Amino acid sequence: MKWNRKIITALVMGAFSFTSFSQENDWNQKFEQLGTSLPTPNEYRNGAGAPGEKYWQQKADYIINVEVNDETQVLTGSETINYFNNSPHTLAYLWVQLDQNVRAKGNLSQQTSTRTIRDSTAAKFIESRLGLSDYEGGYKISAVKDTEGKDLKHTINRTMMRIDMDKPLKSGEQFKFSIDWSYNIYDRMNENGRGGYEYFPEDDNYAYTCAQWFPRMAVYDDVNGWQNKQFIGRGEFALTFGDYTVNITVPSDHIVAATGSLQNPDKVLTKTELSRFNQAKKSFDKPVIIVTQEEATAKEKIKSTKKSTWTYKAINVRDFAFASSRKYIWDAQAVKLNTKTPLAMSYYPKEANPLWETESTLAIKNTLEVYSERTIEYPYPVAISVSAANQGMEYPMICFNYGRPKADGTISPRLRAGNIGVIVHEVGHNFFPMIINSDERQWTWMDEGLNSFLERETKRLRYPDLDITWGSPKGITRYMKGDKSNIRPIMTNSEQIKQFGYNAYGKPSSALTLLRETVMGPELFDAAFKEYATRWAFKHPMPADFFRSMEDASAVDLDWFWKGWFFSTDYVDVSVEDVKWFRLKEETHDPERKAKKVKKGDLNTSTTNEEVAAIDFSNGFEEITVIDTDPRFYGEFQNRVDDNAIRTKLANKNMYEIKFKNKGGLVTPLIVEFTFTDGSKQLEKIPAEIWRYNENQVSKVFILDKEVTNIVLDPEAKTADTNLEDNVFPKIDVGSKLDKYKEDK
Repeated sequence: MKWNRKIITALVMGAFSFTSFSQENDWNQKFEQLGTSLPTPNEYRNGAGAPGEKYWQQKADYIINVEVNDETQVLTGSETINYFNNSPHTLAYLWVQLDQNVRAKGNLSQQTSTRTIRDSTAAKFIESRLGLSDYEGGYKISAVKDTEGKDLKHTINRTMMRIDMDKPLKSGEQFKFSIDWSYNIYDRMNENGRGGYEYFPEDDNYAYTCAQWFPRMAVYDDVNGWQNKQFIGRGEFALTFGDYTVNITVPSDHIVAATGSLQNPDKVLTKTELSRFNQAKKSFDKPVIIVTQEEATAKEKIKSTKKSTWTYKAINVRDFAFASSRKYIWDAQAVKLNTKTPLAMSYYPKEANPLWETESTLAIKNTLEVYSERTIEYPYPVAISVSAANQGMEYPMICFNYGRPKADGTISPRLRAGNIGVIVHEVGHNFFPMIINSDERQWTWMDEGLNSFLERETKRLRYPDLDITWGSPKGITRYMKGDKSNIRPIMTNSEQIKQFGYNAYGKPSSALTLLRETVMGPELFDAAFKEYATRWAFKHPMPADFFRSMEDASAVDLDWFWKGWFFSTDYVDVSVEDVKWFRLKEETHDPERKAKKVKKGDLNTSTTNEEVAAIDFSNGFEEITVIDTDPRFYGEFQNRVDDNAIRTKLANKNMYEIKFKNKGGLVTPLIVEFTFTDGSKQLEKIPAEIWRYNENQVSKVFILDKEVTNIVLDPEAKTADTNLEDNVFPKIDVGSKLDKYKEDK
């Protein structure tokens, strides 16, 4: 018997979909496990991605007195820190962060900045970029003492201060000490920064947003020891949880918003304000305006010379921030969660209305509800949004956000979308990293990326009219196919990242969106993501903890995904290279193929083998023969398959063999859409593991009832494929098909 080579291959190699190793494959092992790259699990952080049985973390409690001088714009403070050594180690010294020193003359950021000179540059930018400002920044440390009033030896190294104790601090002990300091609050219009003040020349008033305003304990943990990497300006903060009591002294006509719960509302609020404040705690349907625009505008003109002290307490937070101004309008609304009813509150000057009165508190409410469902229930008593020009910055329970209408009150759709987006994002930071407390100084993506993903989810669920391309696979394609010399992996330290917004925000969010919608599915992803958040709430997770938790809680091997999306700069570009159409030959009992000559319908789209490339289905199908199984293929088995039954299953079926080529290097799931002659469509989803034997190209056979007229790869732009031109078949009139494809997307 003369055997046809194609028939033998189909029978022996597994019926149409087997992919063998290729000599062309350079075998980069994209499916190799990450085990050798991640830290070894131990008793502090286990292999499941959860805190180990001996996990520990330090604690630092603060009592702080601070005053803002509204005449000189100087902040003066004194603090007592009680530091708890919960580690198994003895500590010879402590490290304190002095973040304001990033603006001291000769700071590391200024010394290492790389600038060029351009003609016709605005004076404002020349001043900041070339360090011409007269602003005198940095802390003035006036005292560092122990509880007995004795001076403690301390050494200031730029943005870090080492405090030498008289004797080592043993495991289980605590050490209490005090620091007195002051600094000049900066004008954020001139000095780019997270805190500072905004000046309103029309009414000669200030709004203060005070952040990184006090010396703060650095983190000491089981991974890095002391986290004492200098603050250069981009990499944010690694901070220790603790309890705060903060007394804030300001002019008596100021309204103060702050981390924590107000302890003395009866002393700092008017009777009317206090009544409205208590009413807001029971208002779940709409905000209550505690300080109206008319009342705030009236105070702008009077400027009280008296002082008031607002006392706030916050339990188990990693930081403390506050805002203060006589210009603030203030509204609040209670949010009904599963077991808690936090207050959503907004503070804003008249210049922010009518936008803020309409959108801010509602955005807080939406954020708390969606994030609480996806992570943990929001545990704090308040969540605050403060209007601050050209800013978006977050702290526990409070954030500072941009977005103001034109002078005539005009609100463009773009302004509204930007304002909602920044409020959702910054309020969302309460969860990442204020509660799930990652190290921002090292890994920006662990808070910005995860938070950008949930920001997009919140907008998708609560604001269907807003565009959510940013942070999606579709929105990342231009960046991912860009110049590789200007791109670094997500797993890059904050200070070394290039294209910061894409790398730390957009790409991680896109990756998680792809992971949820295409790789894992919403049910598995949401459960695993919630498990990670629950495990690491009020703790200090590292990247490996996130990677391992997501796999542990889902039973999905994601090492290939982390390697490709987080550790490499590969990108998705998969092409539909070849399409072949087969049907079973009608004369199925002609094993030697002596019947009429098989119609040549090889739809190879390449131009190799001296064949003319076929670009559509006009050549028809190629007939194949399925012959009776030779007894030798059964080996020792005594039973037999029903050859005729198998042929019957294939009768009148259309078999399409598609070759996919991985041009971008990033392995990816395949989503294939078939359009049939009757106009109906069918979607096939193939997991990324299809590339495990050959990372460069794979072939797969699809057995379909109907005849296909059109094939599209990634029809809904869900995989971040960077080149749509090679995603379609037939290739006749590719231009018009592609234009319609892009228009639809």
